[in-house]
Amino acid sequence: MGGGSGGRGKGMPRAMAPVEEVDVAAVRYRPAELQAPHLTGFPLRAFVWLLESPLLGPIVTSVLKKQNNMTQMLQHTVIPERPMFYPEYPPQEPEHGVVALGDDRDPVDRVEEALSCLPPYDPSGRFTSADEKNPFLYWKIRDFAYAYRSGITTPSAVAELVIAGVEEWNNKKPPMPMLIHFNANDLRKQADASTKRFEQGSPISVLDGIFFAVKDDIDCLPYPSKSATTFFDEIRPVEKDAVSVSRLRKCGVIFIGKANMHELGLGVTGNNPNYGTVRNPHSIDRYTGGSSSGPAALVSSGLCSGAIGTDGGGSVRIPSSLCGIVGLKTTFGRTDMTGVVCDAGTVEVASPLTSSVEDSVLL
Repeated sequence: MGGGSGGRGKGMPRAMAPVEEVDVAAVRYRPAELQAPHLTGFPLRAFVWLLESPLLGPIVTSVLKKQNNMTQMLQHTVIPERPMFYPEYPPQEPEHGVVALGDDRDPVDRVEEALSCLPPYDPSGRFTSADEKNPFLYWKIRDFAYAYRSGITTPSAVAELVIAGVEEWNNKKPPMPMLIHFNANDLRKQADASTKRFEQGSPISVLDGIFFAVKDDIDCLPYPSKSATTFFDEIRPVEKDAVSVSRLRKCGVIFIGKANMHELGLGVTGNNPNYGTVRNPHSIDRYTGGSSSGPAALVSSGLCSGAIGTDGGGSVRIPSSLCGIVGLKTTFGRTDMTGVVCDAGTVEVASPLTSSVEDSVLL
Protein backbone atom coordinates (compact mmCIF):
# COMPACT_ATOMS: atom_id res chain seq x y z
CA MET A 1 0.00 0.00 0.00
CA GLY A 2 2.78 2.40 0.80
CA GLY A 3 5.85 3.24 -1.21
CA GLY A 4 9.42 3.02 -0.03
CA SER A 5 12.28 5.42 -0.31
CA GLY A 6 13.10 6.01 -3.97
CA GLY A 7 16.78 6.41 -3.22
CA ARG A 8 17.38 3.26 -1.21
CA GLY A 9 20.45 1.33 -2.22
CA LYS A 10 20.69 -2.25 -3.30
CA GLY A 11 19.95 -4.59 -0.44
CA MET A 12 18.41 -1.82 1.66
CA PRO A 13 15.02 -2.67 3.19
CA ARG A 14 11.90 -1.11 1.71
CA ALA A 15 9.99 1.08 4.17
CA MET A 16 6.21 1.12 3.90
CA ALA A 17 4.40 4.40 4.50
CA PRO A 18 2.43 4.72 7.76
CA VAL A 19 -1.21 3.82 7.25
CA GLU A 20 -2.29 7.35 8.20
CA GLU A 21 -0.43 8.69 5.17
CA VAL A 22 -1.93 6.25 2.67
CA ASP A 23 -4.65 7.53 0.35
CA VAL A 24 -6.90 4.48 0.30
CA ALA A 25 -8.92 5.84 -2.63
CA ALA A 26 -5.78 5.91 -4.77
CA VAL A 27 -4.69 2.36 -3.93
CA ARG A 28 -5.19 -0.18 -6.67
CA TYR A 29 -4.76 -3.89 -6.19
CA ARG A 30 -2.54 -5.36 -8.87
CA PRO A 31 -2.57 -9.15 -8.79
CA ALA A 32 0.82 -10.68 -9.55
CA GLU A 33 1.18 -13.85 -11.56
CA LEU A 34 2.58 -16.68 -9.50
CA GLN A 35 5.99 -17.82 -10.68
CA ALA A 36 6.04 -21.62 -10.39
CA PRO A 37 6.66 -24.55 -12.74
CA HIS A 38 3.65 -26.19 -14.41
CA LEU A 39 4.13 -29.91 -13.84
CA THR A 40 2.11 -33.10 -14.12
CA GLY A 41 2.80 -36.81 -13.95
CA PHE A 42 6.37 -37.96 -13.37
CA PRO A 43 7.91 -34.44 -13.48
CA LEU A 44 5.51 -33.43 -10.67
CA ARG A 45 6.46 -36.46 -8.58
CA ALA A 46 10.15 -35.71 -9.14
CA PHE A 47 9.62 -32.06 -8.15
CA VAL A 48 7.84 -33.10 -4.94
CA TRP A 49 10.74 -35.43 -4.14
CA LEU A 50 13.12 -32.52 -4.75
CA LEU A 51 11.17 -30.20 -2.42
CA GLU A 52 11.09 -32.83 0.32
CA SER A 53 14.79 -33.53 0.03
CA PRO A 54 16.65 -32.29 3.16
CA LEU A 55 19.58 -31.04 1.05
CA LEU A 56 17.98 -29.64 -2.11
CA GLY A 57 14.51 -28.74 -0.83
CA PRO A 58 15.51 -25.53 1.03
CA ILE A 59 17.43 -24.31 -2.03
CA VAL A 60 14.43 -24.80 -4.37
CA THR A 61 12.07 -23.20 -1.85
CA SER A 62 14.38 -20.19 -1.49
CA VAL A 63 14.48 -19.69 -5.27
CA LEU A 64 10.68 -19.84 -5.54
CA LYS A 65 10.27 -17.33 -2.70
CA LYS A 66 12.64 -14.87 -4.37
CA GLN A 67 10.90 -15.24 -7.73
CA ASN A 68 7.57 -14.36 -6.10
CA ASN A 69 8.96 -11.46 -3.99
CA MET A 70 8.17 -13.30 -0.77
CA THR A 71 11.71 -12.83 0.51
CA GLN A 72 11.48 -9.10 -0.12
CA MET A 73 8.15 -8.83 1.68
CA LEU A 74 8.98 -11.03 4.66
CA GLN A 75 12.63 -10.15 5.23
CA HIS A 76 13.39 -6.83 3.53
CA THR A 77 10.28 -4.72 4.20
CA VAL A 78 9.80 -2.40 7.17
CA ILE A 79 6.15 -2.00 8.23
CA PRO A 80 5.74 0.77 10.83
CA GLU A 81 2.53 -0.60 12.35
CA ARG A 82 2.51 -3.42 14.87
CA PRO A 83 0.92 -6.69 13.68
CA MET A 84 -2.82 -6.96 14.34
CA PHE A 85 -4.06 -10.45 15.13
CA TYR A 86 -7.73 -9.56 15.61
CA PRO A 87 -9.90 -7.32 13.42
CA GLU A 88 -11.05 -3.94 14.64
CA TYR A 89 -14.72 -3.01 14.82
CA PRO A 90 -15.30 0.69 14.17
CA PRO A 91 -18.60 2.20 15.35
CA GLN A 92 -21.42 1.10 13.07
CA GLU A 93 -22.91 3.82 10.94
CA PRO A 94 -26.71 4.19 11.19
CA GLU A 95 -28.46 2.28 8.41
CA HIS A 96 -32.08 2.58 7.35
CA GLY A 97 -34.14 -0.40 8.50
CA VAL A 98 -31.32 -1.82 10.65
CA VAL A 99 -31.36 -1.90 14.46
CA ALA A 100 -27.89 -2.07 16.00
CA LEU A 101 -27.76 -3.78 19.42
CA GLY A 102 -24.72 -2.79 21.44
CA ASP A 103 -22.76 -5.54 23.18
CA ASP A 104 -22.67 -3.50 26.38
CA ARG A 105 -26.45 -3.61 26.79
CA ASP A 106 -28.23 -5.94 29.17
CA PRO A 107 -29.14 -9.27 27.50
CA VAL A 108 -32.82 -8.90 28.38
CA ASP A 109 -32.94 -5.42 26.85
CA ARG A 110 -31.31 -6.71 23.67
CA VAL A 111 -33.86 -9.51 23.37
CA GLU A 112 -36.73 -7.09 23.88
CA GLU A 113 -35.28 -4.80 21.19
CA ALA A 114 -35.02 -7.75 18.79
CA LEU A 115 -38.59 -8.75 19.64
CA SER A 116 -39.83 -5.29 18.68
CA CYS A 117 -38.43 -5.83 15.17
CA LEU A 118 -40.78 -8.77 14.52
CA PRO A 119 -44.35 -8.42 13.21
CA PRO A 120 -47.20 -8.76 15.73
CA TYR A 121 -47.69 -12.31 16.97
CA ASP A 122 -50.76 -14.19 15.70
CA PRO A 123 -51.55 -17.38 17.65
CA SER A 124 -54.42 -18.48 15.38
CA GLY A 125 -53.87 -21.94 13.98
CA ARG A 126 -50.76 -22.58 16.05
CA PHE A 127 -52.34 -24.66 18.79
CA THR A 128 -54.80 -26.83 16.91
CA SER A 129 -54.25 -30.57 16.64
CA ALA A 130 -52.06 -31.87 13.84
CA ASP A 131 -53.75 -32.89 10.61
CA GLU A 132 -52.69 -34.72 7.46
CA LYS A 133 -51.48 -31.50 5.84
CA ASN A 134 -49.40 -30.51 8.88
CA PRO A 135 -48.34 -33.74 10.64
CA PHE A 136 -45.47 -31.94 12.36
CA LEU A 137 -45.21 -28.28 13.20
CA TYR A 138 -42.29 -26.60 14.96
CA TRP A 139 -43.25 -24.41 17.87
CA LYS A 140 -41.38 -21.13 17.63
CA ILE A 141 -40.11 -19.21 20.63
CA ARG A 142 -43.11 -16.88 20.59
CA ASP A 143 -45.44 -19.89 20.46
CA PHE A 144 -44.00 -21.17 23.74
CA ALA A 145 -44.07 -17.69 25.27
CA TYR A 146 -47.75 -17.33 24.35
CA ALA A 147 -48.60 -20.81 25.62
CA TYR A 148 -46.89 -20.14 28.97
CA ARG A 149 -48.57 -16.78 29.45
CA SER A 150 -51.97 -18.14 28.41
CA GLY A 151 -51.80 -21.14 30.71
CA ILE A 152 -51.92 -23.63 27.84
CA THR A 153 -48.86 -25.32 29.26
CA THR A 154 -45.93 -24.69 31.60
CA PRO A 155 -42.16 -25.05 31.35
CA SER A 156 -42.36 -27.92 33.84
CA ALA A 157 -44.86 -29.77 31.66
CA VAL A 158 -42.68 -29.24 28.58
CA ALA A 159 -39.63 -30.41 30.54
CA GLU A 160 -41.30 -33.78 31.16
CA LEU A 161 -41.96 -34.12 27.45
CA VAL A 162 -38.30 -33.30 26.70
CA ILE A 163 -37.11 -35.89 29.22
CA ALA A 164 -39.43 -38.52 27.74
CA GLY A 165 -38.29 -37.57 24.24
CA VAL A 166 -34.60 -37.91 25.11
CA GLU A 167 -35.23 -41.34 26.63
CA GLU A 168 -37.26 -42.41 23.61
CA TRP A 169 -34.55 -41.39 21.15
CA ASN A 170 -31.85 -43.07 23.27
CA ASN A 171 -33.81 -46.34 23.34
CA LYS A 172 -34.38 -46.50 19.61
CA LYS A 173 -32.66 -49.14 17.54
CA PRO A 174 -30.25 -47.85 16.45
CA PRO A 175 -30.04 -45.30 19.29
CA MET A 176 -29.87 -41.54 18.81
CA PRO A 177 -27.24 -40.22 21.28
CA MET A 178 -28.01 -36.55 20.69
CA LEU A 179 -26.87 -35.55 24.18
CA ILE A 180 -23.55 -36.45 25.77
CA HIS A 181 -24.38 -34.96 29.17
CA PHE A 182 -27.97 -34.91 30.42
CA ASN A 183 -29.38 -34.52 33.93
CA ALA A 184 -33.14 -34.83 34.21
CA ASN A 185 -33.19 -33.45 37.77
CA ASP A 186 -31.25 -30.34 36.76
CA LEU A 187 -33.64 -29.83 33.86
CA ARG A 188 -36.65 -30.11 36.17
CA LYS A 189 -35.06 -27.64 38.59
CA GLN A 190 -34.61 -25.03 35.85
CA ALA A 191 -38.14 -25.62 34.54
CA ASP A 192 -39.69 -25.34 38.02
CA ALA A 193 -38.00 -21.99 38.57
CA SER A 194 -39.33 -20.74 35.23
CA THR A 195 -42.83 -22.06 35.94
CA LYS A 196 -42.91 -20.18 39.25
CA ARG A 197 -41.95 -16.95 37.49
CA PHE A 198 -44.91 -17.35 35.13
CA GLU A 199 -47.22 -18.18 38.02
CA GLN A 200 -46.09 -14.97 39.71
CA GLY A 201 -46.61 -13.02 36.50
CA SER A 202 -42.95 -12.05 36.25
CA PRO A 203 -41.26 -13.89 33.37
CA ILE A 204 -37.80 -12.51 32.64
CA SER A 205 -38.16 -12.19 28.87
CA VAL A 206 -39.69 -13.83 25.80
CA LEU A 207 -36.93 -16.46 26.17
CA ASP A 208 -38.01 -17.46 29.67
CA GLY A 209 -38.82 -21.18 29.70
CA ILE A 210 -37.39 -21.79 26.22
CA PHE A 211 -35.38 -25.00 25.95
CA PHE A 212 -31.88 -24.91 24.47
CA ALA A 213 -28.98 -27.30 23.99
CA VAL A 214 -25.28 -26.48 24.05
CA LYS A 215 -22.59 -28.10 21.93
CA ASP A 216 -20.01 -29.99 23.98
CA ASP A 217 -17.22 -27.50 23.21
CA ILE A 218 -19.06 -24.63 24.97
CA ASP A 219 -19.00 -24.35 28.77
CA CYS A 220 -22.35 -24.82 30.49
CA LEU A 221 -22.60 -25.71 34.17
CA PRO A 222 -23.02 -28.22 35.74
CA TYR A 223 -21.54 -30.21 32.87
CA PRO A 224 -17.94 -30.70 31.69
CA SER A 225 -16.77 -29.68 28.21
CA LYS A 226 -15.15 -32.66 26.52
CA SER A 227 -15.50 -31.69 22.85
CA ALA A 228 -16.88 -35.23 22.48
CA THR A 229 -13.57 -36.77 23.56
CA THR A 230 -12.99 -39.01 26.56
CA PHE A 231 -10.33 -36.83 28.16
CA PHE A 232 -10.54 -33.12 27.37
CA ASP A 233 -12.28 -32.16 30.61
CA GLU A 234 -9.27 -33.51 32.54
CA ILE A 235 -6.99 -30.82 31.09
CA ARG A 236 -9.59 -28.05 30.85
CA PRO A 237 -12.08 -28.01 33.73
CA VAL A 238 -15.24 -25.90 33.50
CA GLU A 239 -15.43 -23.16 36.12
CA LYS A 240 -18.36 -21.08 34.86
CA ASP A 241 -20.77 -20.68 31.96
CA ALA A 242 -19.51 -19.44 28.62
CA VAL A 243 -20.53 -15.83 27.99
CA SER A 244 -23.06 -16.87 25.34
CA VAL A 245 -24.62 -19.36 27.76
CA SER A 246 -24.60 -16.87 30.64
CA ARG A 247 -26.39 -14.23 28.59
CA LEU A 248 -29.13 -16.63 27.54
CA ARG A 249 -29.47 -17.95 31.09
CA LYS A 250 -30.02 -14.37 32.31
CA CYS A 251 -32.97 -14.23 29.90
CA GLY A 252 -34.53 -17.35 31.43
CA VAL A 253 -33.42 -19.96 28.89
CA ILE A 254 -33.50 -23.57 30.11
CA PHE A 255 -30.51 -25.70 29.07
CA ILE A 256 -31.26 -29.37 28.56
CA GLY A 257 -27.63 -30.55 28.42
CA LYS A 258 -24.48 -30.86 26.32
CA ALA A 259 -25.01 -31.98 22.76
CA ASN A 260 -23.00 -34.59 20.89
CA MET A 261 -20.60 -33.54 18.13
CA HIS A 262 -17.91 -34.79 15.79
CA GLU A 263 -14.91 -35.41 18.06
CA LEU A 264 -12.96 -32.14 18.55
CA GLY A 265 -14.98 -30.69 15.67
CA LEU A 266 -12.63 -32.31 13.17
CA GLY A 267 -15.17 -33.64 10.71
CA VAL A 268 -18.33 -32.83 8.79
CA THR A 269 -20.37 -36.02 9.33
CA GLY A 270 -21.04 -36.13 13.07
CA ASN A 271 -19.61 -39.64 13.35
CA ASN A 272 -18.37 -40.19 16.91
CA PRO A 273 -16.85 -43.46 18.17
CA ASN A 274 -16.86 -42.35 21.82
CA TYR A 275 -20.54 -41.57 22.39
CA GLY A 276 -22.21 -42.90 19.28
CA THR A 277 -23.14 -41.24 16.03
CA VAL A 278 -26.09 -38.88 15.88
CA ARG A 279 -28.46 -39.74 13.06
CA ASN A 280 -30.58 -37.40 11.00
CA PRO A 281 -34.07 -37.21 12.59
CA HIS A 282 -35.65 -36.96 9.12
CA SER A 283 -33.91 -40.13 7.95
CA ILE A 284 -32.06 -42.19 10.54
CA ASP A 285 -30.03 -43.95 7.85
CA ARG A 286 -28.32 -40.66 7.04
CA TYR A 287 -25.81 -38.41 8.76
CA THR A 288 -26.75 -35.11 10.36
CA GLY A 289 -23.60 -33.45 9.12
CA GLY A 290 -21.14 -31.88 11.50
CA SER A 291 -19.48 -31.01 13.53
CA SER A 292 -22.52 -29.60 15.40
CA SER A 293 -24.42 -32.85 14.87
CA GLY A 294 -26.16 -33.04 18.26
CA PRO A 295 -27.42 -29.44 18.28
CA ALA A 296 -28.83 -29.79 14.76
CA ALA A 297 -30.55 -33.10 15.53
CA LEU A 298 -32.07 -31.81 18.76
CA VAL A 299 -33.58 -28.75 17.06
CA SER A 300 -34.63 -30.75 14.00
CA SER A 301 -36.38 -33.38 16.13
CA GLY A 302 -38.30 -30.68 18.01
CA LEU A 303 -36.82 -31.50 21.42
CA CYS A 304 -35.67 -27.91 21.86
CA SER A 305 -36.26 -24.57 20.18
CA GLY A 306 -32.62 -23.77 19.61
CA ALA A 307 -29.03 -24.62 20.34
CA ILE A 308 -25.63 -22.99 20.47
CA GLY A 309 -23.02 -24.52 18.21
CA THR A 310 -19.64 -23.49 16.88
CA ASP A 311 -18.70 -22.92 13.26
CA GLY A 312 -15.28 -22.53 11.71
CA GLY A 313 -15.59 -24.18 8.32
CA GLY A 314 -19.29 -25.07 8.19
CA SER A 315 -19.84 -26.86 11.51
CA VAL A 316 -23.19 -25.13 12.08
CA ARG A 317 -24.20 -24.47 8.48
CA ILE A 318 -23.66 -28.02 7.19
CA PRO A 319 -25.77 -29.91 9.80
CA SER A 320 -28.43 -27.19 9.74
CA SER A 321 -28.74 -27.61 6.00
CA LEU A 322 -28.90 -31.41 6.13
CA CYS A 323 -31.40 -31.40 9.02
CA GLY A 324 -33.69 -28.74 7.54
CA ILE A 325 -33.24 -26.03 10.16
CA VAL A 326 -31.70 -22.54 10.30
CA GLY A 327 -28.01 -22.18 11.10
CA LEU A 328 -26.17 -18.88 11.08
CA LYS A 329 -22.42 -18.38 11.22
CA THR A 330 -22.08 -14.98 12.81
CA THR A 331 -19.31 -12.53 11.96
CA PHE A 332 -16.24 -12.93 14.15
CA GLY A 333 -16.60 -10.60 17.11
CA ARG A 334 -20.39 -10.62 16.95
CA THR A 335 -20.59 -13.27 19.67
CA ASP A 336 -18.25 -13.45 22.67
CA MET A 337 -16.08 -16.57 22.53
CA THR A 338 -15.12 -16.60 26.20
CA GLY A 339 -15.82 -20.07 27.56
CA VAL A 340 -15.55 -21.84 24.22
CA VAL A 341 -12.90 -24.54 23.91
CA CYS A 342 -11.48 -23.06 20.69
CA ASP A 343 -11.36 -19.36 21.57
CA ALA A 344 -7.92 -18.28 20.34
CA GLY A 345 -8.51 -17.83 16.60
CA THR A 346 -10.60 -15.64 14.34
CA VAL A 347 -12.25 -18.36 12.26
CA GLU A 348 -14.45 -20.25 14.72
CA VAL A 349 -17.47 -18.50 16.22
CA ALA A 350 -20.34 -19.43 18.51
CA SER A 351 -23.50 -19.54 16.41
CA PRO A 352 -27.23 -20.23 16.84
CA LEU A 353 -29.23 -23.13 15.42
CA THR A 354 -33.02 -22.70 15.39
CA SER A 355 -36.09 -24.00 13.61
CA SER A 356 -36.88 -20.62 12.01
CA VAL A 357 -35.32 -17.34 10.92
CA GLU A 358 -37.61 -15.57 13.37
CA ASP A 359 -36.08 -17.41 16.31
CA SER A 360 -32.57 -16.63 15.07
CA VAL A 361 -33.47 -12.94 15.13
CA LEU A 362 -34.33 -13.20 18.83
CA LEU A 363 -30.91 -14.65 19.61
